[in-house]
Amino acid sequence: MPSGHLSRQLRFVLPGAATTYWLHTPSVLARIWADAAPLARPLVGLSAFSGLLTVALFLYILLIPVIKGIPPNYRSWRQSGELSSVIPVLTVSTISGWAALCGVLGRYSGMGYVLGVIAGSGLYALAFGIMGLLPAPRVARQ
Repeated sequence: MPSGHLSRQLRFVLPGAATTYWLHTPSVLARIWADAAPLARPLVGLSAFSGLLTVALFLYILLIPVIKGIPPNYRSWRQSGELSSVIPVLTVSTISGWAALCGVLGRYSGMGYVLGVIAGSGLYALAFGIMGLLPAPRVARQ
């Protein structure tokens, strides 16, 4: 029987993986990049950059205890010098990457906007579900 945390994350990983597989999202993005419509490459690039930035910032937030040696206060992130600057950038990169991905899939893939949003959401659900499976390092409170 999976743990509570694992089952919560699998609710994102399994539908995200199924959607990404059935809609062939990575190969569709590669085809859009290869066809190179005038706005397609910049939107795919923005989507990829924002997605990678989102992953990097998420991993950074997870590794703050290891890097800094102190556990951040996630509940009061606005008062934290570290988190108060990282979390807004993480939010903007997540939203802009998802919007660019859905837009490029909807406009340039032939999926249409409804399937484009489903494909983009599935890919993001898969990525966030996998990142959520990463264990957060524990640092003893001082």
